[in-house]
Amino acid sequence: MKYGALRKDKTAVAGVIEAILLIGLISVVLGLIQLTYIPDIMEDREADHMDQVLNQFSQLKSTIEIQSTMGIINEDNAPIRHTTYTYISSPITMGSRELPYFVSSRSYGQVQLIDRYRTGDHEIDVQPAPAYFPSGIPLTSIKYNAMNFYFTRQDYILEGGGVILIQPDGLTMKIQPAMNIVNYTNEIEINWLIPLFKGVSGKNITGGYKECYVSTNYTTYYEDQKLLTPANGGYIRITTEYPEAWNLSLIDESGLLREYYDNNYIDVVINDAVTPNRVEITPQIKDIYLKITIVEIGVQIGAGRIIESG
Repeated sequence: MKYGALRKDKTAVAGVIEAILLIGLISVVLGLIQLTYIPDIMEDREADHMDQVLNQFSQLKSTIEIQSTMGIINEDNAPIRHTTYTYISSPITMGSRELPYFVSSRSYGQVQLIDRYRTGDHEIDVQPAPAYFPSGIPLTSIKYNAMNFYFTRQDYILEGGGVILIQPDGLTMKIQPAMNIVNYTNEIEINWLIPLFKGVSGKNITGGYKECYVSTNYTTYYEDQKLLTPANGGYIRITTEYPEAWNLSLIDESGLLREYYDNNYIDVVINDAVTPNRVEITPQIKDIYLKITIVEIGVQIGAGRIIESG
């Protein structure tokens, strides 16, 4: 009978321990990256996405203004008014993707048409009243709502020709409305182009994280000119959910009416005694000569288009 000698060998045990330690080190490094760096990376990605949305809203505003200008020119030279023109699609990126191989969350967004043309709860009032809208010009908007997980939640609203940014710490007018101001000896001339958005049932809201399209087309326009004086009780009242943003766009350091407000030619105040609050513009030392152009813009949100007959 042969007997084998037992021999202790620690080489294999040492290799297993090294592998366990290596796996533990990799886990610690990955955990450190996950907890420390991934949130910062995702926050930067969402911040970049919000900058992209602002640029896209700027392009949407430009597209609408170009459509309005060309539509007015063509309509003035056409035999019949109320002509429907071709839709132009503007992209809006609603969200951002998660980071591969790590635990992260994608962001989502929603694009919505606030078509107050049918409800009339927010509007621009002018006294003396315009002929086409004697009871007020509806203040419609296109709104993007961001559902961010890492970066500050923000909304962008295209309203009255301006682009408003809303976030938890406040709101501001990021892009000024299409308003041109001329200072004359006895009056301040205000030329204001106001888009009036009209939606189609079933095509006024969409959400997700991919790219959606806002399709817009010129329909028709209305224009009027009014002289606003202290004697005739003239005023412009902007009734809106965002009076602070409108007020800042008019009288902050780079506001459209700051110079004339500082010189007491006109007055601009927020009236918070009514709900919703409103911004009121009134003549003081100088009259206000208001040249207002209201452009009806058809809006459809999402893939495809609905063609309305009649």
